[in-house]
Amino acid sequence: MPEQTVSPWLWFGLAIGQILLITVVLLISIAFLLWGDRKIWAGVQMRKGPNVVGPFGLLQSFADLIKFILKELIIPAGADKVIFLLAPVITVTLALAGWAVIPFAPGWMISDVNVGILYLLAMSSLGVYGIIMGGWASNSKYPFLGALRSAAQMVSYEVSIGFVIVTVVLLSGSMNLGDIVEKQSGWFWNWNVLGGGGLKNLPMALVMIPMMVVFYVSALAETNRPPFDLPEAESELVAGYQVEYSSSAYLLFMLGEYVAIVLMCAMISILFFGGWNPGFPISFMDGWNETARSFVLFLVFATKIIFWFFMFAMAKAIVPRYRYDQLMRLGWKVFLPMTLVAVMLVAGWRVYGGAL
Repeated sequence: MPEQTVSPWLWFGLAIGQILLITVVLLISIAFLLWGDRKIWAGVQMRKGPNVVGPFGLLQSFADLIKFILKELIIPAGADKVIFLLAPVITVTLALAGWAVIPFAPGWMISDVNVGILYLLAMSSLGVYGIIMGGWASNSKYPFLGALRSAAQMVSYEVSIGFVIVTVVLLSGSMNLGDIVEKQSGWFWNWNVLGGGGLKNLPMALVMIPMMVVFYVSALAETNRPPFDLPEAESELVAGYQVEYSSSAYLLFMLGEYVAIVLMCAMISILFFGGWNPGFPISFMDGWNETARSFVLFLVFATKIIFWFFMFAMAKAIVPRYRYDQLMRLGWKVFLPMTLVAVMLVAGWRVYGGAL
């Protein structure tokens, strides 16, 4: 029989529908995660946090959205207006683009790319440009200094994140995120944080647990989260590269930052904690409807993302801010040597570990 071909227009419509669905769900989720971030911070400081707008303050993020949209957008007289407005758009677009290769559940992803890891590294690297453009286009020395410091910080910790990802790729033997998750199926000792590949690889947990911690700390620095929020340090740079931004343009910068934070939470879950795998065999779901099975596994993945967002929020609440020299020393003198040694150890284990 001749092969049936899908109409290009149908394929295009389905792709657009998937992108819109994931974008809408992600933005609504971020509204509530932002509420949770503020409530966690308030709880640590024995305050109430948002509690007026809607039940338990759940609608506070939506009220803030309306406020930002209705406020006047002020552009400095000497600014490059095109680049000034383009910078936040680029920031949020690149942050959203990273979600194109994230596997939410079996078969639930926009694009099943064989080099999904490289795609994510490319998107995170390009994110620096939005910040540099915003700081330079403001035509003010404070935003420009903040943009330079932010770029240096992000580039420095991308190196550590890259080497940590190399250790995961060596264990999994693939750069496809879906394959990385599939190889961690079964019991929790198959997760990469415990060495991946079952109990025989358990000695690799001595390497992968520190690598997970390095990835978590580097993700905090990569997304400008406390205690590494030096580009926004109020006492030093008066809000850094964003100081001249207001209204919806400022909102886009903040939205891009939070989208990147949740993406990092998803990456930790995928690379180290099995993605949608709950940590035990799911053979009892074999007879289930495929959609119901995928939905349950999606909830497992979402729970892991929420847990890691909680860890991001706790770091913001309880860890004092680093100085800039401490930030750079940690990245270049501690994390870089650690990750290089880890890559060599994992590569050696992959080559010689089976013979031990």
